[in-house]
Amino acid sequence: MNYVKAFVVGGIICLIGQILIDRTKLTPARILVLFVCIGCLLGGLGIYPQLVEFAGAGATVPLTGFGNLLAKGVKEEIDAVGALGILTGGLKAAAGGVTAAICFAFLAALVAKPKEK
Repeated sequence: MNYVKAFVVGGIICLIGQILIDRTKLTPARILVLFVCIGCLLGGLGIYPQLVEFAGAGATVPLTGFGNLLAKGVKEEIDAVGALGILTGGLKAAAGGVTAAICFAFLAALVAKPKEK
């Protein structure tokens, strides 16, 4: 049942993104930033963690999950070090994922043969 919940929630998030691409004049980059901001806002309000508890990876893998991770990191760091946590919390929380993305992008750049458009 966990797989079904993850599939449905992740699918709904992707469906919302596709609707925004098809029905609005927003660029994909703006939609991605919007998703991160919405995830951060919902995470800060304590709503997104409930969705993560319900759907697991269906809520943590999309970009809204990244925004939630940033908000969670900021909250934890503010509790630990005070106001300085506003600047450092998100970076500490997301450092592993960002590092992995950079490393895999580098490896893909070594293997791929890019072509000019």
